[in-house]
Amino acid sequence: MVDAHDAAADRPPARRMARAERRSQLLATALELFATEGFHHVSMDDIAVRAEVSKPVLYRHFPSKLDLYLAVVDEQGAGLLAAVEHAVAPLQAGPLGRGEGRAVVAAVVEAYLAFVQVSGQSSSLLFESDVTRDAQVRGRVEHATAVVTHRIADVLVDVTGRDRPDADVLAAALVASAQGAATYWLRHGAGQDAHRVVGLVTDLQWRGVAGLVRPDYPYEGA
Repeated sequence: MVDAHDAAADRPPARRMARAERRSQLLATALELFATEGFHHVSMDDIAVRAEVSKPVLYRHFPSKLDLYLAVVDEQGAGLLAAVEHAVAPLQAGPLGRGEGRAVVAAVVEAYLAFVQVSGQSSSLLFESDVTRDAQVRGRVEHATAVVTHRIADVLVDVTGRDRPDADVLAAALVASAQGAATYWLRHGAGQDAHRVVGLVTDLQWRGVAGLVRPDYPYEGA
């Protein structure tokens, strides 16, 4: 069996890439390995071999395995945050029409299912990282969820008229529900249509949110 050192010595020189392109390639390679093997079972040698680069090239982009891991986590989180921000954007565009509130809830749930669908097992880097005993890593892993929760709480304060502590609790419950359903669907929902899952979770969430909407919330045509 050829070890990582021998493989690195035998392979041809890496194809030259622009710095941004090489960084993206290294992140994609690391994402795949971290997701399938876990942080503690992947070495920088493993990543260099899989990416077909020398270790000096890898270290020029990422000084350590932890730096590389955090960069992967940040990239995953940015994608999820962008999807959720797009989902709640209609609430900032102006008063909602009747029935559009449910569509916003559905869009948030759909953002989570789309994230796990695209990311596959790598979604665990944001939801169930095996490195979260490290405070620095835990903060970065939890950052995306914290920002999403804060953003949804902003919406709930406006829509329900509840105070901020109540809205924070409600937002955390909504996020946990969407995240949990998405993760369950990824692992156990083979054959279950994603749109049906979105509809089920949205029905559950919207029935609760609708009961909390303040009576004077400004709907168009109200």
